[in-house]
Amino acid sequence: MKIGIGLGDIASRPADFAGLAAQAKQAEDAGFASVWLANIFGVDAMTAATVCGLATKKISIGTGVVPTYPRHPFAMAQQAVSVSAATGNRFTLGIGLSHQIVIENMLGLSYAKSYSHMSEYLSVLAPLIREGKVQFAGSMYQVNASLKVPGAEPCPILIAALAPKMLALAGTVADGTITWMTGPKTLAEHIVPTIRAAAEAAGRPAPRVVAGLPISVTDDAAQARDTASKVFRTYGALPSYRAMLDREGAAGPADVAIVGNEAEVTATLDRMEQAGVTELLGAPFQARKDDDSLSRTWDLLVARAKRK
Repeated sequence: MKIGIGLGDIASRPADFAGLAAQAKQAEDAGFASVWLANIFGVDAMTAATVCGLATKKISIGTGVVPTYPRHPFAMAQQAVSVSAATGNRFTLGIGLSHQIVIENMLGLSYAKSYSHMSEYLSVLAPLIREGKVQFAGSMYQVNASLKVPGAEPCPILIAALAPKMLALAGTVADGTITWMTGPKTLAEHIVPTIRAAAEAAGRPAPRVVAGLPISVTDDAAQARDTASKVFRTYGALPSYRAMLDREGAAGPADVAIVGNEAEVTATLDRMEQAGVTELLGAPFQARKDDDSLSRTWDLLVARAKRK
């Protein structure tokens, strides 16, 4: 299992572009396999990925994730391929539906038929990224276009897939999934087998499974969970994450956060690796104000990243 880490807000380290670039360089120097950028209500993740790519030489850079509804699939493909070229083809495009409350209440778009939307979206996006052209006529998108960016190679496409149909789509059409707030039990019993079966049935390579979770190395696990319950409480109310928490038997995000001392956190990471997770997206958070949990978390993840 490769070890990646979130930058900026994901890792409790808000920063401007210069700060994000510095964090990416620090992660590369430390030996992490990848860095990941959220696309929420601040910095555009793909722009930030370009900045981070220009500041580094070898580390993979991914988005976790860019919402599909606000961007036409051609625009998404054009930007993704451009970022790939700018970063020396080290870019992974993570996309997702976002949430109904965001798409409808904030942006004023329709969230109806979300599975059909993603299916058609990929029917346009994937050929443009992989082949540089597409001819597609669906009920939502009708696109006949070509795309060529000098120096660009096709970038991997990951879907924020959690439900069975979306996981099957990810295994059939995309290169894998990227999850959030999904615990080890659900990863082992639902996420990994569902997407693997779909990929195998479609004759595609084994899919990537990037699992994002909050993580804090501390001797006070109870305090860490209390902090997590406050910091990440919003995710417990969003339907897609709530469904995964229910599968896990978790009352809320605090119950799937990876917390404990070094031995306890290592045991959880081992369990995730054995479940078939191919890459961790660690989201460090501080268990208690002014404690050493962030430095301990960093040290453990660095040691894990360097493990052969």
